[in-house]
Amino acid sequence: MRSFDVVVIGAGAAGMMCAATAGQRGRSVLIIDHAEAPGKKIRISGGGRCNFTNIHTTPQSFLSQNPKFAISALRRYRPADFVALVERYGIAYHEKTLGQLFCDGSAQQVIDMLLDEMDAGGVALELGVGVDAIELRDNGYILRMADGPVTCTSVVVATGGKSIPKMGATGFAYQVAAQFNVPVIEPRPGLVPLTFEPGMLERLRPLAGVSVDARVSHGKTAFREGLLFTHRGLSGPSILQISSYWREGSFVAIDLAPQTDVGQWLAEARARNGKQSVLNALAEILPRRVAELVVAEAGVSGNLADLGRKALDAIITAVSSWRVKPVGTEGYRTAEVTLGGIDTAALSSTDMQVKAVPGLYFIGEAVDVTGWLGGYNFQWAWASGKAAGLAV
Repeated sequence: MRSFDVVVIGAGAAGMMCAATAGQRGRSVLIIDHAEAPGKKIRISGGGRCNFTNIHTTPQSFLSQNPKFAISALRRYRPADFVALVERYGIAYHEKTLGQLFCDGSAQQVIDMLLDEMDAGGVALELGVGVDAIELRDNGYILRMADGPVTCTSVVVATGGKSIPKMGATGFAYQVAAQFNVPVIEPRPGLVPLTFEPGMLERLRPLAGVSVDARVSHGKTAFREGLLFTHRGLSGPSILQISSYWREGSFVAIDLAPQTDVGQWLAEARARNGKQSVLNALAEILPRRVAELVVAEAGVSGNLADLGRKALDAIITAVSSWRVKPVGTEGYRTAEVTLGGIDTAALSSTDMQVKAVPGLYFIGEAVDVTGWLGGYNFQWAWASGKAAGLAV
């Protein structure tokens, strides 16, 4: 029977960081994955260029039932630490927008870097391997696998959540949690497009493919980024961001022209040319198809000079505070992350170990810590993986 100090289940971002860290500490480490290649979500991230961190990362960039849980790991492994690793490997990168760092070349460079880091620690990597059972013994664990059992002192679960099942995502981490009586915050899709009822979709469908800079808010939370109209509803970075906060039955408010004081602009446009139609006027600050949607939503037509206060207010509201009520999301199929997961109350914030089950760790997306769009979730993967890797 083979034996290791540590077995990491899941060769994604968090798992590979954990395995490399533990291996370079002199621990004997086996990392396994049911996929045929490591780092599959790394490979597709950032349009194939891997948005590997965000320089503006703070604990406030994450959602969790316990917002303070991530502080320890994030403070001990910062974006600058991962950037230093990237630079040591000579990987060229650039900042795109809002602190998002991307590889100049392929995301495969980040995967290769992590594989090299694991090699430096003597980590054994086995792919196409699943775990049939995990058994707790007095001196550690036995993992039952198709090619025979493996014993270890520590098991690290780094299998992620349910998002993007076509990439092999499963609920394995939650199954392990259930076996060991570790509580789980109900998982749900995050960073995902929003969907609408048929009537709303009919109004949105002519705008499919149109994008605008928008400020999208839910309650006190707001994001100003791109918004994309699709044949299924609304998407784009601002919508993906707010989807993590939206709950069924609630509204989302959208400012379609956050750069413009619409009331002042309409007054000035009216003074310049009162005979101009409200549609043509709005088409100066919005894509024409969006302007058509706005006048339809406001129920207003005619020339600027003919509009009364009520009609002007309706236009201002339709542009600056357009309220929409999604009926759902596109689900795990297109969700970039999984919200919820392993309850942080059951874990040590310093090393990700289950408090009541010595030697069992959960890291990365499997845990109830979910970042904003833009490299934050990778930074959590690196930080939580490093924290566990230093402890196992």
